[in-house]
Amino acid sequence: MRLATWNVNSVRARVDRIVEFAVRESIDVLAMQEIKCKAEQFPYAAFEDAGFHVEAHGFSQWNGVAIASREPVENVRTAFPGMPGFAKDHSGPDAPLEARALGATVGGVEVWSLYVPNGRSLGDPHYFYKLEWLAALAQYTDDTLSTNPDLALALTGDFNIAPTDADNGDPTVVQGFATHVSPPEREAFGALLSAGLTDVVRPLIPTGFTYWDYKQLRFPRNEGMRIDFVLGSHAFADAVTGAVIHRNERKGEAPSDHVPVMVDLDLTGGEDDDDRPMIF
Repeated sequence: MRLATWNVNSVRARVDRIVEFAVRESIDVLAMQEIKCKAEQFPYAAFEDAGFHVEAHGFSQWNGVAIASREPVENVRTAFPGMPGFAKDHSGPDAPLEARALGATVGGVEVWSLYVPNGRSLGDPHYFYKLEWLAALAQYTDDTLSTNPDLALALTGDFNIAPTDADNGDPTVVQGFATHVSPPEREAFGALLSAGLTDVVRPLIPTGFTYWDYKQLRFPRNEGMRIDFVLGSHAFADAVTGAVIHRNERKGEAPSDHVPVMVDLDLTGGEDDDDRPMIF
């Protein structure tokens, strides 16, 4: 399986580029974030003509997530248990859920496309929403892997966190003054790892960013951040054979400010792996 995650920053604005990338790189599963459209507005035909099944979840011109797969997309969910909602001047358990999570089973792997809340600024209600959202995600991960420790689970997407100083090359993002690098956010990211997940890309690609702001020549100066991840359970991580951060997708005409992160997996099984999922 070749799986990629990409914050596309408007699927309708970049549909040709996205599909061309998926075909050129022989992607089997593409998790997309920030599609910025309602589900009924998603450009399904372009993906289906290229041989993909698509599930999309979006309510408006903000947020939104999708999964495109060459195999059928099954067991689709648009939220994980305990996922909190958010609305301006609205607090409490009945706050409306945003389109930030889409989970599905693809070829025996549980894949999630996640667009973690940005946080906006330290002390903003959205910042505390972000921490609550991540805590619920960690609890879901822990509960899921405690029940099924051999599940091939992948949490992919834009986490809006640079978990270490090496993941932050933007001089304007300073701890104590900005989100994405604050200790509580980094601790929330660490809780996902403690719940049984592994960052499967960094061991294979020790340097590099996945996001560069459009402003202040951030990309030419390589003042980026690594905030897009593929986090996998042990059954998933053990099967990873390679990874690529597609930096060149930040170039060219009207690029997204994020680039795809791709991993290759071998989950075909063997004599001692009769219970592992057969992938494609």
